[in-house]
Amino acid sequence: MNWISLLLFVPLVGAIAVAASPKDKPDLGKEIALVASLATFVLSLLMAFQFDSGSDQAFQLVEDRAWIAQFGVRYKVGVDGIALAMVLLTTFLTPVVLLASWRQEERVRSYFALFLVLETAMVGVFCALDLFLFYVFFEAMLVPMYFLIGVWGGERRVYAAVKFFLYTLFAGLLMLVSILGLYFMSRKQAGAIGAAAQGTFDYEKLLGLTMSAGTAKVLFLGFFIAFAVKVPLFPFHTWLPDAHTEAPTGGSVILAAVMLKIGTFGFLRYAIPLFPSAARYFATTMMVLGVIGILYGSLVAMVQKDVKRLVAYTSVAHLGFIVLGIFAFTTQSGSGGVLYMVNHGLSTGALFLIIGFLYERRHTRLIEDYGGIQSVAPVLAGSFLIAGLSSLALPGLNGFVSEFLVLVGTFSRHRALGIVATFGIVLAALYILIAYQRTMTGPVTVVANRDMADLSLREKVVIAPVLLMIVVLGVYPRPVLDLVRPPVDRMLERVHVGDPAPALAEEVGADTDAEIGADE
Repeated sequence: MNWISLLLFVPLVGAIAVAASPKDKPDLGKEIALVASLATFVLSLLMAFQFDSGSDQAFQLVEDRAWIAQFGVRYKVGVDGIALAMVLLTTFLTPVVLLASWRQEERVRSYFALFLVLETAMVGVFCALDLFLFYVFFEAMLVPMYFLIGVWGGERRVYAAVKFFLYTLFAGLLMLVSILGLYFMSRKQAGAIGAAAQGTFDYEKLLGLTMSAGTAKVLFLGFFIAFAVKVPLFPFHTWLPDAHTEAPTGGSVILAAVMLKIGTFGFLRYAIPLFPSAARYFATTMMVLGVIGILYGSLVAMVQKDVKRLVAYTSVAHLGFIVLGIFAFTTQSGSGGVLYMVNHGLSTGALFLIIGFLYERRHTRLIEDYGGIQSVAPVLAGSFLIAGLSSLALPGLNGFVSEFLVLVGTFSRHRALGIVATFGIVLAALYILIAYQRTMTGPVTVVANRDMADLSLREKVVIAPVLLMIVVLGVYPRPVLDLVRPPVDRMLERVHVGDPAPALAEEVGADTDAEIGADE
């Protein structure tokens, strides 16, 4: 069965059905969208059961057929452990977001259809094994998110949408130049060995290209800028707070939980394996930028008056940890970085959902307009606390294991950067606990808050599975770690060719894995 094609086209067919539903029956469009997203999630689970995490194959469930044959473009899709983890996160959160948006009343059919189109594009990005196909999905994501922000966003929605679109589009064009560079290099090398002088966009074939160190650095930078903007890595982050603040709740959740991870996924899948020598050359710079992002994002988050903008800046800090883990080039830090991608999606997604619930009740995001909420809406406040503690990496919740692995893995080879990054843990505790204290604890000082309703049944159904996964992955993260470690190790094998340091990294990583298993 073509599992990945089903994952790509079920939400797309659902989007068409939603758009074609009667305009005078908006609830029908919502129901179609929810059913399509749930069907996609079930298909992703069934696909996961077909995946063998112990296989020696780099990619599984591969589908490969000609698309634009005259230019060597193929419809080639497949998954490794990292891609599968991100696909499951995407398909899990999409129905959550749609159910959270159930009270949407403006242009309902378009709103729900765009989310399904966005789901197809995001799954396509994670599964593409042809660089041209990857680029198509990468840029296709911009369109639905642009409209979600620009039509259903806040007061400055047009500014935020245009800024988001232009930043990502320009960065993507630089990546396209690098992709074309790889294509022409492959055509030249194919002609040199007597084969038909046709290039290829096939990712697995491009891994075998030979190039000079200078060429690798130039092409790496094209991918680097595209993914750094998408992360966003400091100093390419300036579009993010505006996009998050102005986006509707569902848009903020998907943007933080999935779309930002496409940048870090791009480093893992493309930038590092295709250009290992350049990745080694720029690794220290990348880690330094990651550490700056951790400290900068944390400090700026602490002074925010808008609770949604506060959470937006926390993403800059958390993604800094992920970038640090990836470019420390140890099994520990790399596996921790990928686990962090999943865990950040859950914790920050939960925070944006809860902020959306607050906004629906009070139509304000200013921290000073709240206070004492836990006395009138204890379930809402408790949900905020669990998500916040997850975000600050409290032991027992999902954020702890990933942050621990990143820091210990980094410390084993880059002690100074590991020590500086550790201050981010202290700052995270400050901005999360201060935000919780000012919004949820103390007396109810604002009259409008005294009659605030607690979470409804629908809202409990929305937030409960996310909080459950936060606890489950905090207690037992091994399934995800077992899934992502083989592709992380394959990436490190390409990076560490001729480098004696991996022996230390592997030894430390194995010891820590044993300790985690003993703790469990």
